Amino acid sequence: MAFDSLSEKLQNVFKNLRSKGRLTEDDVKAALKEVKMALLEADVNFKVVKGFIKDVQERAVGQDVMNGLNPGQMVIKIVNEELVRLMGSETTEIKLQPGSAITVIMMAGLQGAGKTTTTAKLAGKFKLKGKKPLLVACDVYRPAAIKQLEINAEKQGVEMFSMGDKNKPADIAKAAVEHAAKNGNNIVILDTAGRLHVDEDMMAELQEIKEAVEVHQTILVVDAMTGQDAVNVASSFNDKIGIDGVIVTKLDGDTRGGAALSIKAVTGKPILYVGMGEKLSDLEQFYPDRMASRILGMGDVLSLIEKAGAELDEEKAKKMADKMKKAQFDFEDYLDSMEQMRKMGGLSSIMGMLPGMGNLGGKMPDLDSEENEKKMAQMEAVIYSMTLEERRNPDLLNPSRKHRIAKGAGVDIADVNRMVKQFNDIIAAQSMDLENSSADSFGTLWNQFSLDVKVVTEGGKALVDKSYKAGEKIDLKSNETAAEGPEDVADDSPKKLDETKAAK
Repeated sequence: MAFDSLSEKLQNVFKNLRSKGRLTEDDVKAALKEVKMALLEADVNFKVVKGFIKDVQERAVGQDVMNGLNPGQMVIKIVNEELVRLMGSETTEIKLQPGSAITVIMMAGLQGAGKTTTTAKLAGKFKLKGKKPLLVACDVYRPAAIKQLEINAEKQGVEMFSMGDKNKPADIAKAAVEHAAKNGNNIVILDTAGRLHVDEDMMAELQEIKEAVEVHQTILVVDAMTGQDAVNVASSFNDKIGIDGVIVTKLDGDTRGGAALSIKAVTGKPILYVGMGEKLSDLEQFYPDRMASRILGMGDVLSLIEKAGAELDEEKAKKMADKMKKAQFDFEDYLDSMEQMRKMGGLSSIMGMLPGMGNLGGKMPDLDSEENEKKMAQMEAVIYSMTLEERRNPDLLNPSRKHRIAKGAGVDIADVNRMVKQFNDIIAAQSMDLENSSADSFGTLWNQFSLDVKVVTEGGKALVDKSYKAGEKIDLKSNETAAEGPEDVADDSPKKLDETKAAK
């Protein structure tokens, strides 16, 4: 997962800081030296690291920090604020033309960065917002590029415009804008050709498109896994054609995350979205403050709530919880619960957003490992080998039925017995929790998100203290009880949170 390595190293540094009652200037400098090494190992641009450490040190050795009641926490707070500033401070939206006017967006990037897939995902995002996007195939060089865009457009349920591979990209773009005007499309997204490296032909072609049609937004797609190369590519594109923003793809596969931390500082252009997987929902809006929280191990509860709202079926989850409470939970529901977990990105993805558990997913890579995926597939095969009656009434599963199911699923009878026992244990545990809970639908993933969100710190100050219904638009600025910044970001462990809540 993104930033796993950096997050772990930074948390170790801060753990040492928090253990000291008072800090000397030498303590701060020693800690920042370790922070510097961690950032460099994460492939953050050297000049960016140098400036970052200088800014943090200037603030951290001040009189207020050194003589404060909790200087270690103050240093962490400063690092958090500087990380946010480094990545852009404010969340940047793609600027659209007012009213019904057509917005032309040109997507650019090197071959292999995931530009075509990202282009389609972006169109899907606009569609969800009530817009009518038109995808335009301007890559006339790469074999099957047009077909790929067509397939992705179909997946997102958006329109696509193509003139084959015999026309110039500038002419295609011009015709597409005319088509959009006639057919009521208010966003035109141009999928341009990529190259293996930055060259003059590519830049000339992009410039030609800009001369043929009025391009309102030029968005660069870069691959996070290329590290500093991604930053260099962004600088080159910005210098030669000018870009308005960047989308960083494959961030889920990059444990270092140096590109995401460097791009804004080097180019001056904001990161708009980050790609965290294959699904549409895995193209996430980039929030600098939330990303800083993830890096420092403080979790990202708000993104988790939003993800739940987008992915989970509320009615289905409520029914599931009710059935579990009444001990009516069956194998059909078990299948649904596995699917809901998959939609959320797996257990490690969820853990990465929980305060105090930021890098546990990285320490336990087997959570979503290939082996575990195989086990889940095996469980699904066993359930699908049952009759509908058996799925809905697990008490029917006698030895002869289990033998038949094992043969149908291609597994050993012991595997079936193990899965049935696991299922019964889960039901017993969950029904006990639900009986002891005052919340009618406690125990399901959805309803945990629908409860009051209260993320507190050691000092008892609330970072988030508000009731959010899953799917509700979250805006920390409107939350009057929320702190302006994490003054205390010390021990966010579940145990500490429980102690803090009890104290309150």
